[in-house]
Amino acid sequence: MVTETLLVKTEGLVFVFQLQSVHFVAGTFMSWTSPALPLLQANNSVPYITSEEGSWIGSLLNLGAFIGAIPAGILADHIGRRTTLCGLAVPFFVSWLMIAFCSSALELYVGRIVGGMAVGAVSVVAPMYISELADSKVRGALGTFFQLQITVGILFGYLVGMVGDHRVLAFILSVLPVVYFVSFIWMPESPVYLLSKDKLNEAKRSLQWFRGSKYDIEDEMVRMVESSGDSQKRKGGLGELLSNPVTRKAFTIALGLMTFQQLSGINAVIFYTGQIFDLAGSSIPSTTACIIIGVVQVIATYVSTLLVDRAGRRILLLISDSVMALCLGVLGAYFHLLNNNYDTSDVSWVPIVSVATFIVVFSLGFGPIPWIMLGELFPANVKGIASAVAAAFSWILSFAVTKAFQNMTSSLGEDITFWVFTGICVIGTIFVFFMVPETKGKDLNEIQEDLSGKPSNVELKMVESDDGLKTEKIIFHLPD
Repeated sequence: MVTETLLVKTEGLVFVFQLQSVHFVAGTFMSWTSPALPLLQANNSVPYITSEEGSWIGSLLNLGAFIGAIPAGILADHIGRRTTLCGLAVPFFVSWLMIAFCSSALELYVGRIVGGMAVGAVSVVAPMYISELADSKVRGALGTFFQLQITVGILFGYLVGMVGDHRVLAFILSVLPVVYFVSFIWMPESPVYLLSKDKLNEAKRSLQWFRGSKYDIEDEMVRMVESSGDSQKRKGGLGELLSNPVTRKAFTIALGLMTFQQLSGINAVIFYTGQIFDLAGSSIPSTTACIIIGVVQVIATYVSTLLVDRAGRRILLLISDSVMALCLGVLGAYFHLLNNNYDTSDVSWVPIVSVATFIVVFSLGFGPIPWIMLGELFPANVKGIASAVAAAFSWILSFAVTKAFQNMTSSLGEDITFWVFTGICVIGTIFVFFMVPETKGKDLNEIQEDLSGKPSNVELKMVESDDGLKTEKIIFHLPD
């Protein structure tokens, strides 16, 4: 169903695949630590990595993503979304080569930071590109398709980890950025970006390509030109973002969603999946458990593509965060029993079920939707700076959680650590309920009206004529 809808609105699945591939590459960086760290901590490993060095290797990707996210939105506003995304293949490739040829922990640190910078830039620019070219009816599904590719990349990283040592793993994964670059370089630029540079004819050709040669783009092009003109009348930048009440509220929502996404502990769970199962004494080998979790995450994210434009963003966020809180609470209770020497052999299945369910509901809601909404909430004149700051904020939080996870479990215990994350998910559910509007099927003007609290001055109303025919009547309301 979703695929058929996308085929109507684009030239086909070729486009979907091309842009997905960059998220696939990013996903492999996120899961690399799970198979690689045990290999690097083996006695015969060169280099040999200690547990403390391993925690830095796991978390420095997020620090690099923070660094890369900051200039990414600004760069995309200057040279274009497509050009920026193409250029990111270079740091992806260089990062894997540095990891493959490393002989010390320091070289691994630098390689992870370089790769992280590209991951952070992707998290900013790709949602901008998607939101500017997708029809509002399939925008959510298209955005979730790319989150799906991140999870496929994570699973691929788990599977490749079974092939050989960390060098073989890095060499195999270094091929992916090359494939991405070759497949993506011929893609058109965003029509919204082209309009911002007064390239009307190029914008028309771009939109026609994305919608298909037989699709009538005239009405959509008119709305896009009007929206672009309104945005260009207002000076962009951080000042406009914070001084305008509507964009300030959108920015608050974006930062809130990013905060509760990262402080849920998701990256700690993904990066240290194997260690969590080892600590829990699960009967399932950690490598097998990681692959099971990866498969579950892919399936759940695919289900999200079917729901996000039907159920809506807000309801999925509420279900996601509340069930995540329940899963983390149960996981904390299991570790509490384990740490107090209770016999947990009859419930050894609890960790994998809790973690799997946690990842399922995260993938349905709080995984893809904050990034989708980041591309939906802001007008073009502030979208670059807003996306860059929100994404950078997300990644620095991710770095803090990933780096602190092992220290938290050592000082507080696994039970208290997971209960802290439980409390954060509860607060996140309350935040969504009171602050986050529904953006499903709405264009930018409608979303901005929702944020401002002012009703639209245009209403479509069904009226019946004397001969019994029903027609739509456009009613204009004059402002008070």
